[in-house]
Amino acid sequence: MDNLILKGSWNELKGKLKQAYGNLTDDDLKYEEGKEDELLGRLQKKTGKTKDDLKKRFNSAKHTGKEKHTSKEKSSH
Repeated sequence: MDNLILKGSWNELKGKLKQAYGNLTDDDLKYEEGKEDELLGRLQKKTGKTKDDLKKRFNSAKHTGKEKHTSKEKSSH
């Protein structure tokens, strides 16, 4: 998955995926470092999305999380 998932943001991303795809379980969303392809395979089966679609969603969520974090930092100064 090319480091698409950051440890710190995985819980947030998991929540978003559960909201978007109500049929996902905690087991489906179990993330283990180095086993990203297994995670993508499980998600692909459950959501019907391609691996590329899922990667785009991960990247989008990562960037959204960074923007929120950055704006919080600016407002606290």
